[in-house]
Amino acid sequence: MSHSSGRDWTVHPPFLYPDYKSTVYRAPSKPLIPLKHRLGELSGPVYGEEVVRLHDNDLTKNAAVNGEPLGQRIIVAGRVTDELGRPIPLTLIEIWQANAAGRYLHKTDQHPAPLDPNFFGGGRCLTDEEGYYKFYTIKPGAYPWGNHANAWRPNHIHFSLFGRNISNRLVTQMYFPGDPLLDFDPVFKSVPEAARHLLISRFNMDFTEEAFALGYEFNIVLRATPFE
Repeated sequence: MSHSSGRDWTVHPPFLYPDYKSTVYRAPSKPLIPLKHRLGELSGPVYGEEVVRLHDNDLTKNAAVNGEPLGQRIIVAGRVTDELGRPIPLTLIEIWQANAAGRYLHKTDQHPAPLDPNFFGGGRCLTDEEGYYKFYTIKPGAYPWGNHANAWRPNHIHFSLFGRNISNRLVTQMYFPGDPLLDFDPVFKSVPEAARHLLISRFNMDFTEEAFALGYEFNIVLRATPFE
């Protein structure tokens, strides 16, 4: 994805944030060059209903082998709109996350926490005609990372989604309210302070399913929600 000089730095984090050490190596060292979008990128359809299968949005079922995954069941739901509040229908949302113990199902994750044979950690869905989406999953655990001494990532879920065309892609993270690790996390703190609330979900009792799962609301505004 190309980045233009019109990026809103009051919302989005800088490319280089030294406390988040990997940005030191991957931040651009030269001015970015905007690329013109081709007609197909601007007008062509992105995804259709055929890309989403049964249970793709239910991470408690889409990898179950011999039981349910361990951890607290949650529902993450919300609405995707543009900056004018207009819904963005039929856009693909993908999520990925650690399991309840704070472990990803990935060969590079060597955190000595248990894997869950019934939890893959990934899912996807399409927004409906009014821009709404819904996932069933397990609340992810915190985990250590090597950014600095005694560094722990807060509980979070990664989101990737496309807007009205393939050139409008957002990759971001959703956090949970009241997490004490937010004050110590340079990924979260790289976002300008006034915009950090956009990355924190809101507990919503109306989204909760009785005796089954707690509900969290996370609304996404394309071109306003901070990029990862």
